[in-house]
Amino acid sequence: MGDQREELLAAACLQAGGAASEDLSLCLDTAGRRRLADPAEGAGLATTSVRLSASLLLARQGVRINHKKLYRLYKEERLSVRKRGGRKRALGTRAPMAIPEDQNLRWSLDFVMDTLVSGRRFRILTVVDDFTRECLGLVVDTSLSGPRVVRELDRIVESRGGPRMIVSDNGTEFTSNAILAWQEEQQIEWHYIAPGKPMQNGFVESFNGRLRDECLNEHLFANLNEARQIIEEWRIDYNTNRPHTSLSGLTPTEFATRPTQGHNQNRLYL
Repeated sequence: MGDQREELLAAACLQAGGAASEDLSLCLDTAGRRRLADPAEGAGLATTSVRLSASLLLARQGVRINHKKLYRLYKEERLSVRKRGGRKRALGTRAPMAIPEDQNLRWSLDFVMDTLVSGRRFRILTVVDDFTRECLGLVVDTSLSGPRVVRELDRIVESRGGPRMIVSDNGTEFTSNAILAWQEEQQIEWHYIAPGKPMQNGFVESFNGRLRDECLNEHLFANLNEARQIIEEWRIDYNTNRPHTSLSGLTPTEFATRPTQGHNQNRLYL
């Protein structure tokens, strides 16, 4: 069994060619076990929570491997990200959330909380484009008031343009006078989800889950500056290197800049 596994791992490296295998950082030591030589490259595979995403990442770097073999190696190397637990609840009839048909039609906003190694808490403002799945901003600070949210939104609007609608919960930051005055001045519709119904803002909730599983739970932050640097690096990697099955295997940045011809409203190739 050990020889077969060593041959399979070696074949996976050889299929990519010498240079590509170095980029993938898939190496074999004398015992025939895989190690991740480069943490920066290895993290892309080690933090991918869905094996299909891992397959897409390998394919983008020139490695073709049977999905069953990939899944077996994936499990044996314990690369899967631990999922957060949750209570089982009875579900009634649910209608799917409408998907916007172009970028900048609807953004979703939310907050995520984490702590430094000292125990000091900090918050992260997450801003997501619901159509392209791009993360437009991850603002890290110990305090994020309504006026601060307005300044960060102004910064994003200046470089990208404003949305037609923003979706958020009813938190005090999003219902402040600063936010109400800003959305009226910008003529942007602001939709508040029903209290206690976070899945009415499902796109950003799904993103928040990835952020926590793949970044926050994988790092200990010594200080706020380190947290900002690591989280921003993850945001860039998420936008530029992480393919999405809902985007036909493209990354959010690739999907946002793709030619619009040849696509229907469901974002599939015609």
